[in-house]
Amino acid sequence: MPLSEEELRLLEQMERALSEEDPKFASTLRGTSLRRAARRRAVLGGFGFAIGIAVLMTGAVAQVALVGVAGFVIMLGSATVALTALRGRAAAASDPQQAAHPSRGFTVIEGGRKRGRGRSPRGVRPSGSFMERVEERWRRRREQNGGF
Repeated sequence: MPLSEEELRLLEQMERALSEEDPKFASTLRGTSLRRAARRRAVLGGFGFAIGIAVLMTGAVAQVALVGVAGFVIMLGSATVALTALRGRAAAASDPQQAAHPSRGFTVIEGGRKRGRGRSPRGVRPSGSFMERVEERWRRRREQNGGF
């Protein structure tokens, strides 16, 4: 059963509102424009890397250090662009929410303690230096394992 004109109109309004509110998410829903852009950046980064190698080798053969350094900088920038594009494309394929995040090119490393984990069974928060806490953990393990 086809949609009525009223339903089609409402659907178009919702689509316009979504694309105005979050254009990246809307383009992800529409198709592969983000993947295509990431692929393009990765390919351009690869070509830039090859050009950087050529400039680096030219500087080495001509024994002009400044040209060699410029080639290295070109290689470094191109590799960064290509790897960021590839990493963003892999994140977009695995998790659409993370791909829409502003820092999608960066990796977040979880550190420290998470709530509810790592606390002692008695609910007492360990204090003191790092070595005191390590010694306390070692003592607790020995007590739990019968002295071994």
